[in-house]
Amino acid sequence: MAPYWEPGTQYDYDSVVEYEHNTYKIIQPHFSQGDWPPDRTPALWGRVAHGGDRESENDPDKEWHEHKTQQVEIPHDDRQKKWYDLDDKKKKQFEIGGGLLAGAALLAGGFAAYNHHQKTEEEKKAVSWALQNWIHDAQQRTAEYHRDGPQSAVTWILTHGKNIPPGAIKGGHDQGHVLYVARAFQDGGIIPGKASDWLQKGAVIGYEEKEIQLDTYEILVGDENKVKWVSVQGSLKIDSLDGTPVAGGKENDGTALYIAQAPYGDNEPIDEHPGKVSEGLDGAFIPYGGTEKKVKEYRVLCYKSGDDEEVVDSFSKLQVSED
Repeated sequence: MAPYWEPGTQYDYDSVVEYEHNTYKIIQPHFSQGDWPPDRTPALWGRVAHGGDRESENDPDKEWHEHKTQQVEIPHDDRQKKWYDLDDKKKKQFEIGGGLLAGAALLAGGFAAYNHHQKTEEEKKAVSWALQNWIHDAQQRTAEYHRDGPQSAVTWILTHGKNIPPGAIKGGHDQGHVLYVARAFQDGGIIPGKASDWLQKGAVIGYEEKEIQLDTYEILVGDENKVKWVSVQGSLKIDSLDGTPVAGGKENDGTALYIAQAPYGDNEPIDEHPGKVSEGLDGAFIPYGGTEKKVKEYRVLCYKSGDDEEVVDSFSKLQVSED
């Protein structure tokens, strides 16, 4: 019988655990946390059917999204590449060996599935590849944060559902509920948004004029005394900002996104919502009321003078789709 799953444990390839009377096999190696049990993290663990998982998982005729366990380890150098930059031999190896499994598991659950039905199979693989590499990098960064403590003024860490970790950076408020700064993968990009235990799934981002609810996301934690909100009107000009902006994410074409905060709504006092802004946008965009709202007067999260340091992140490694 496999050992029972435990938090605070490093699980590597070939790990098998028992949890809540079910057996799970590893998909993504990771350092386990109490709020990431196997039944709530399909990108990290695959449930094993009774009788084992030895059902020809390496069958070359099996569709890439049909694998239930990962049989191949993804080298670090390959994770830094876009799907389209991998050679055909590597692609086939990852398809047959379950190397796309973590992303496929989340896609199957409806994650990052914007216009998914309109994509070609190769585009779906590219999104799956990018999604699982984001999960891998985010989980690794989160494990390092919990193990070594904060190494910068602010850090992006992975969370799930309505679990708001201590030290989360406040980004605003809505009808008396605190909103925190969050971001999540969507269609090849990493999009800043908001999180709260009051929201339906835990986090919300705005994308393609829609408000998207998500339960797997990153939240910004750190020292609020080392950051500040800087007022901006109209288009963002980085060189004119009173401070270095905190990196927020990227569009799927590589455009850098920053963290915005803008007033919106009919309540008194007026509510404030975190969202996104870039130098290519004529104002900030916040997710609100099922859509995105453009606001001309907003604030951008920046480091305070003397604390201008790179956010603990891996943007240089973000894999984005090219569809």
